[in-house]
Amino acid sequence: MKKFFCILSLLLVWVAFVPSITPQAKDKMAGDASKPIHKGRKLATKPLPVPKNALDMDQTVRRAIQFNPSLGSHEAQQESSEAARKSARGAFGPKLGMTYSASKQERKMETYYSSTARLPEKGTYTLSIEVSQPIFQGLELLARYQRAALQADSDKAQIRNAELAMAQNVQSEFLNYLRYVESAKSRKESLDRLLDQLAITTAFYEVGLRPRIDVLQAEVDVRQAENTLIQMENGRDTSQAHLNTLIGLPVGSPVKYVGDLAYVPFKRTLEQCLETAYRMRPDLYIAMLAVDISRKSQQEVQAGYYPHIEAYWNMTNTGNTPDLQKSGNYGSRSSVWEVGARATWDVFQWGTTYYADKEAGALVTKMRYALEDLRLNVGYEVKSRFLAVREAEKRIAVSEKAVEQAKEAYNVAQTRYQEQVGTNFDVLDASSNLTLAESNLTGAKADYFTALSQLYVSMGEYHPNLLRP
Repeated sequence: MKKFFCILSLLLVWVAFVPSITPQAKDKMAGDASKPIHKGRKLATKPLPVPKNALDMDQTVRRAIQFNPSLGSHEAQQESSEAARKSARGAFGPKLGMTYSASKQERKMETYYSSTARLPEKGTYTLSIEVSQPIFQGLELLARYQRAALQADSDKAQIRNAELAMAQNVQSEFLNYLRYVESAKSRKESLDRLLDQLAITTAFYEVGLRPRIDVLQAEVDVRQAENTLIQMENGRDTSQAHLNTLIGLPVGSPVKYVGDLAYVPFKRTLEQCLETAYRMRPDLYIAMLAVDISRKSQQEVQAGYYPHIEAYWNMTNTGNTPDLQKSGNYGSRSSVWEVGARATWDVFQWGTTYYADKEAGALVTKMRYALEDLRLNVGYEVKSRFLAVREAEKRIAVSEKAVEQAKEAYNVAQTRYQEQVGTNFDVLDASSNLTLAESNLTGAKADYFTALSQLYVSMGEYHPNLLRP
């Protein structure tokens, strides 16, 4: 019987190291859904150095993932859960316990008793040592270890999920910064055109070829262009400050960010995007692990249905001195050891285990529903962002054509005005249309890359540089 218990114990320890993940989760692990992009973050003990060279989108995203403090908290949580897994693994091994006690008793009796029954004068000192080895705990230890291992994997995947969210946040702000840079450039060119028109109109007015109202209208448009340019420059500086914060630097750090909103085609189909999302999304992987974790929690509860068996060996030494020796009147010294096995079984607890089992089973069902709901939402999210990318592509093509036509219209209006055929209103209107067309093109490009960033994150893919094919 003892040999059987030993073999059973070793078998349970071996099974504890077998991954307890569903087949779907194993397929998920074939990708990078649970693999963090960066690890080994540490709290900065001194301010981070300011980059000497300009940062493009790729460098900005990588730096944010490495140095942003919010990601360090996720990594610390994963280290905590990994330590919890190792702690649960330690429960499979033998346990060594020690007890040391000292006591002094006095007995007062009217009747006579022999000297051998008298209490020792110097008290009693006892040292007990016990080694116990769990043999069968109703699979409680196994389920507890597997739950801790699944939680460690879940927290590890949570790091990647947070890293992808950080990448999208940085890319969105970087694109916002480039939008303001190009918009400020476009508004500056618009202001230069309006200043040229104001100079021409003023010259015509001074020689009596144009009325005063043309000059006033040109001056109003110049002031409006200056006001808009100030707003674009302020937006650019605000985005730069936010980027500094995201990469772990003070807001006032003189960091230069460079990039160009040049169109980069996206060639994947919707079916390819969906397949990638179902395979790579960290939150889907986390949801599948949540189902397994809830199952292991139910197995822990179900352990209450079974007896708990453990083997033990103990030794007890007793004496009348702190070093367990015999001393004084009526003293004694003894040493006893014992080896055996014990089983405990809570046979009836008024339904406590039964209803706890039902509660844990309902939680498993809840997690399964949540997983299925997440799958549906992932499909919708991928398709909506895929359509946003395609929409922005079409807007870019239309806006590019509009810019060409607006430039031609402005040149024609300006020529007609200088030849005294057109009006000042025609030139100002054409300039306004050109500025609007350029703004629409910049917005379409920025919206395209923003939608592309969101699409990559919804697929669970890490693409630090969207501006490069």
